[in-house]
Amino acid sequence: MTKSQQSTLRKFIDPLTDFGFKRIFGSEPNKDLLIDLLNGVFRGRKHIVDLVYNKNEYAGDTDEIGAVIFDLTCTASNGEQFIIEVQRSAQVNLKRRMLYYGSKLISDQAPKGKRKEWNYAISEVYVIVLMDGFGMPDGVGDGRCLHDICLCNRDTGKVFYDDLGFIYLELINFVKEESELETDLDGWLFVLKNMSRLDRIPLYLRKPIFEKLFNIAEYSKLTKEEKEMYDTGLKRKWDSKAILDHAVKEGAEQKSYTVVANLMQQLGLDDETAADVAEVSIDFVRKVRADLNKKKQ
Repeated sequence: MTKSQQSTLRKFIDPLTDFGFKRIFGSEPNKDLLIDLLNGVFRGRKHIVDLVYNKNEYAGDTDEIGAVIFDLTCTASNGEQFIIEVQRSAQVNLKRRMLYYGSKLISDQAPKGKRKEWNYAISEVYVIVLMDGFGMPDGVGDGRCLHDICLCNRDTGKVFYDDLGFIYLELINFVKEESELETDLDGWLFVLKNMSRLDRIPLYLRKPIFEKLFNIAEYSKLTKEEKEMYDTGLKRKWDSKAILDHAVKEGAEQKSYTVVANLMQQLGLDDETAADVAEVSIDFVRKVRADLNKKKQ
């Protein structure tokens, strides 16, 4: 049975495919789902009561894996308005890409003329990133799932500017089981990571907002054309993951090769000791030694 055939046997779609993300969060009738998710992410700091979908994709980005973008104008309970961009991002150049998108949301607010009268009245801007299957770059994640970033003083840690924020949701670090869910944010993170593997609504999530979510996400309710679109997107996600996993494996093997070679050449360790120190197999060490001997000839 192919992966595509297996997908049709699952009750709910994967919300982190392009199709699934748009179907669940990307339309006016379902904006209450997105509002609830965003309010969970802000953890009480903001309370969104309404949002408007602006342009949903930037030209030139749609061919990139994980480039689904929601550009939103949100209204909070106190009447203030701010801009949020929600996206699932690829791993490459993550921090720079997010900085670019956040800066673009700011620069797009500038009027064509009368800049003096405008006086840089910039709305708050937040970029929220759903990181599916990979961690924060440079190992800065510290095992946390939610990373709430703003500009601060490097020496004191005091917030310098709080109206440009980056919130990263590192889903690989969310490991709570159904019985451990405590907050609405827990519920959303659990759903995002696990919904396509579930065959029922978890007891903790038996609330109207999540019941609506699971109803929309039922695979059997898709039309034939929608099922084809979803299966294609799911295969694309699997293919991308396979490519990434292969690249990570190659990188790890190259790192291990260098470590083993140094142990042999600089410390003169035998195969068994080198394998133990580098935490690799004895066969791997022997291949490295054979390759080094070949290079000497």
